[in-house]
Amino acid sequence: MTDLPGRISLREVGPRDGLQNEDPVPTEAKVELIDALSHTGVGRIEAVSFVHPKAIPQMADAAEVWSKVRRAGDVRYSALVPNLRGAERALEAGFTELEVVVSASDTHNRKNVNRSTEESLDDIAKIIALAHDHDATCQVIVSTAWGCPYEGDVPVERVVSAATRAVRDGADSASFGDTTGMATPPRVTRLVGEFRMANPETSLNLHFHNTRGTGLANVLAALQLGVSDFDASVGGLGGCPYAPGATGNIASEELVHMVEDMGVATGVDLDALIDVAARAERMVGHTLPSQVLRAGPRGRTIPA
Repeated sequence: MTDLPGRISLREVGPRDGLQNEDPVPTEAKVELIDALSHTGVGRIEAVSFVHPKAIPQMADAAEVWSKVRRAGDVRYSALVPNLRGAERALEAGFTELEVVVSASDTHNRKNVNRSTEESLDDIAKIIALAHDHDATCQVIVSTAWGCPYEGDVPVERVVSAATRAVRDGADSASFGDTTGMATPPRVTRLVGEFRMANPETSLNLHFHNTRGTGLANVLAALQLGVSDFDASVGGLGGCPYAPGATGNIASEELVHMVEDMGVATGVDLDALIDVAARAERMVGHTLPSQVLRAGPRGRTIPA
């Protein structure tokens, strides 16, 4: 394991990707979750999404949430935007880090934003330019990167082509999303390798779901390739409203628990993160899938 990165960067996506798949929770509860995560050592938080409230009503209060968050100086906060209007709203709210998403699968993209992949990429070029005009960064997230619930497998070449188009249009970094939980370690290895050959200087983030139980195995495969930037969601909150059955981002506390034991630093206080996962579970009112939340870290003991 000597070739593993010494440290990874974790972007906590529970407040956005997690809560958008739950019944709407009160604005104050969202603010409390973000504020609690800000004190766990997590360095980056995807806070909200500026989508149309009819599409994702769970994110209708994005601007209000952001206005009430007590922003920690050592945490970077970002917002997901689906289109140019969403980007304008995010920038008006004061965000300096934007994420814009496009599906590699044309069918999924139409289900998600009612346009083709190519049409979304045209819009993304304008969003990138707008962000840069406001001294903000913009990451392109290519979803359905390892498969689509409507089309099945998505060709690697199509995924790389979509990401490369956005990078050439100025995207500051790229991310691949396993929207449907169809990724497996060899598929991760191939996509990461192909992308790096096409874009050797571009920072890469990976976003895995645990829908089919391969989430952490995929992280390990990526670590062995030197990838050091991952998304995860507290308690395992999340999924995708336009991908039936695609529940369950990898849990942040499970990711931290695994990589720290492998000698890879995260800067995260695991006990504090587990406490926040328990809070998130109470907030949504049902059991979350995180096994580390259930069992605790491996060193936890009970009285004999």
